[in-house]
Amino acid sequence: MIVDTVPAHYTAWKAITNELNIEFTEEDNEQLKGVSRIESMNRILELGGVTLEQDEIEKLVTRKNDIYVSIISNMTRADILPGVMETLDLLKRNDIAAAIGSSSKNATRILESIGLTEEFEVIVDGNQIKNSKPDPEVFLLAAEKLGKSPEQCTVIEDAFSGVEAAKRGGMHCIGVGKQEVLNEADVVIPSMESFSLILVYQN
Repeated sequence: MIVDTVPAHYTAWKAITNELNIEFTEEDNEQLKGVSRIESMNRILELGGVTLEQDEIEKLVTRKNDIYVSIISNMTRADILPGVMETLDLLKRNDIAAAIGSSSKNATRILESIGLTEEFEVIVDGNQIKNSKPDPEVFLLAAEKLGKSPEQCTVIEDAFSGVEAAKRGGMHCIGVGKQEVLNEADVVIPSMESFSLILVYQN
């Protein structure tokens, strides 16, 4: 939502699936958005009909993450998606607290690379939760840290699993992307450039 990490994930997973001789497409990669590393690896193995011991799975996941981190570590402010800075500025001018709720364990690393760490009052990532999206844990923890009830929060999400997590957590949700993919969101916009405060209250 802040930067497009999908290509980096695809490159990293593609390296692993090539080793395993598993056909892995960009469409397959899209299905892993918002899903934890281990769960993603399990889905890939199921896709290829491959069975591995847990220690082998963990080694592959670690190697995938090393490749991914090497890519995202080179991100800069130029990688911030259109509309994001304008949205953060709009929220700040209206005294609306902003938080990050990500299943990724690399969320803080990305924010540091692009220089946005200080823009968020609360950052909750995969290092602080037990259950990844579509479980609502990450969003509920972020709300708790903000001192807000779920009903007071609006989640902005670009992944189906994230939308599902937001709704399961009792939160208003703005989907960013395709209507047919994010149709469980309360409202869907094509990009962050279409964000407005009216959407926060639209059901």
